[in-house]
Amino acid sequence: MAKISAAEVNKLRKATGAGMMDCKKALVEVDGDFDKAIEVLRKKGQKVAAKRADRESSEGAAIAKVNGDNTKGVVISLNCETDFVAKNEDFVALAQSLAELALDYNTKEKLLAADYKGITVQDKLTEQTGVIGEKIEIGAFKTLQAPFVGSYIHAGNKIAVLTGLSANVDGADEAAKNVSMQAAAMNPVALNEDGVDQTTIDKEIEIAKDQLRQEGKPEEMLDKIAKGKIQRFFKDNTLVNQDYIKGNKESVADYVKSVDSQLEVIAFERVALGE
Repeated sequence: MAKISAAEVNKLRKATGAGMMDCKKALVEVDGDFDKAIEVLRKKGQKVAAKRADRESSEGAAIAKVNGDNTKGVVISLNCETDFVAKNEDFVALAQSLAELALDYNTKEKLLAADYKGITVQDKLTEQTGVIGEKIEIGAFKTLQAPFVGSYIHAGNKIAVLTGLSANVDGADEAAKNVSMQAAAMNPVALNEDGVDQTTIDKEIEIAKDQLRQEGKPEEMLDKIAKGKIQRFFKDNTLVNQDYIKGNKESVADYVKSVDSQLEVIAFERVALGE
């Protein structure tokens, strides 16, 4: 049996992220062969992944990244089972590096098949499942392209948002960040009225009518009053119509126009863990 040095164990640990004892056992098993030891650890990850396939992975890190010229952004979540793992520095660093890589792809499937330091992203996730002992997977994957894209990640990496603006103007970076913060805090259902699906509108109208009936309002007045209530729903729940939380009774659309009179919010993407 080959003598395994501490330096070899440490090299394998750095390459895989596995614990020192797991690395030593893997090297002993394959008589010191570094590449075979990596395979041993990956197979362990596959076994753990199979055992934990039906586990909930609702914790993790939501990360938003924007490319160098602020024309494309991506927001992903790297999911795990416990908040303890989600707060681990190495886990967050992996989420950050995968989000950076994700900028080059338009679908989660292509990201999972992409190369990550000599193996696929999917193989890396399987490997880390074995290392950490929890189900690790890419949950959300959303992209956004616009003349200017900005982002915001809420403290603790629980919510990440991208905002697309109609132009790259002075102040666009701060404006996009502020609107992203708004979306993180207020969780709008859509950008504007046009983005709210008819099923949601019909449901809200019916809820409003039921409330009015309980208040004793006459049936012939229900449609007119309900339409007023749906306008209130749009104001409270669509991003550009919401009251700007950092402003003084101005809407988000008004705030953006205060940065530049022609500027508009044209899109947003929001990922929140546990929602």
